[in-house]
Amino acid sequence: MSSSSRQLVTDRLLLTRPAAGDSAGLLAYREANRAHLEPWEPLRTDQFYTLQAVEERLRQMARQVEENSAVYWLLRFPHSAEVVGECSFTNIVRGPFQACHLGFSLDSRHTGQGLMHEALVAAIADLFDIHRLHRIMANYQPGNKKSGELLRRLGFEREGLARKYLKIGGGWADHVLTSFINPRDG
Repeated sequence: MSSSSRQLVTDRLLLTRPAAGDSAGLLAYREANRAHLEPWEPLRTDQFYTLQAVEERLRQMARQVEENSAVYWLLRFPHSAEVVGECSFTNIVRGPFQACHLGFSLDSRHTGQGLMHEALVAAIADLFDIHRLHRIMANYQPGNKKSGELLRRLGFEREGLARKYLKIGGGWADHVLTSFINPRDG
């Protein structure tokens, strides 16, 4: 894996920082995976799947990165502009906490190939080594066995169950709470 401030390179993937020019690619990714991601996300209106909404989301992402409150990556195959996934480290809190929340999604055509594991190994290393955070928290619905197994393989440990934690698909959903502590912090 190699890294720069704008990208991470793994054996099979290129992780890039979202930019204004990514709006069409990100919209295509979201539209193609609408049904695939729907069970795990908040209700999305048709407005969410417009170029205008994606452009606004990219502006929000840029502001959060500038404020050091988030880190975002788009996943692509080398030599391809197509977005095949994304991951985010949001709600970054500094001071004595030094923590954030992880979110991720992958194109339905590429699940089960270890791509998200590969991407997150690189992105987590970047977060710990460059951004020097202590804790990454990731929460998933109990029925999302694939996400739970992925997080376990990455080194996340279960910390509990939050009842009615997030409003997903129009209803309050329980979530398993996990975290991964920076190995350098002992």
